[in-house]
Amino acid sequence: MAIGFSPPHIVVLLLLLLGPDPLRRAGWFVLAWWITSALELGLMLGVGHGLLLTMEKGSDHRTGLDLLAAGALLAVGLRELLGSADQGEPPGWSRRLDAICALPLLPLLGLSSLIQVASPDDLFLYAKASGNLLAAGLGRGQEWVLGFLFTFSTALLLLLPLLALLLLGRERVLPGLRRGKDWLLNRADLLVAAVSLALAFYFGWQGIEGLRLG
Repeated sequence: MAIGFSPPHIVVLLLLLLGPDPLRRAGWFVLAWWITSALELGLMLGVGHGLLLTMEKGSDHRTGLDLLAAGALLAVGLRELLGSADQGEPPGWSRRLDAICALPLLPLLGLSSLIQVASPDDLFLYAKASGNLLAAGLGRGQEWVLGFLFTFSTALLLLLPLLALLLLGRERVLPGLRRGKDWLLNRADLLVAAVSLALAFYFGWQGIEGLRLG
């Protein structure tokens, strides 16, 4: 859920659902998210297997990852918290979303995947997930199944408005989509700050526990 909570991607999805040809464009957008998520987790697992990283709790690799992630997420959280001082004002990135949504489908999907991959907080969360899978000592088949469930869960927050439009009809959900977009834009910085600081606390606790066990 922490990976899936990406205000820019969610707002882009809502704008696509409010725009022309909503089901096709939004459907491809969500599918591209899921494919990118699966590739990112698969790459992390491949690197972990190839380098024979030790990922049990207390190992140097896992403890170092937790502490590094805690510091990075703390920095992100504090930056977003300071940026939310002007409450009621949409964040700076929101002014570019209309231009992004107007792009043809393929450039739109490519830009979305690039932003998703370049997000440092998401990279740490994918690394944490792959580390947990590696530490569990599962067979490749079990890794595939759990990896599918994990990456599918990252797309749930994007799937919900898409399914609502599909099941309830465009006219019934349009007012809710508009209200959701405006609400998210006005509170995006504060929400991202809260999630990042909570994750920083979690990773820091995991890192300190790893130091104690090590």
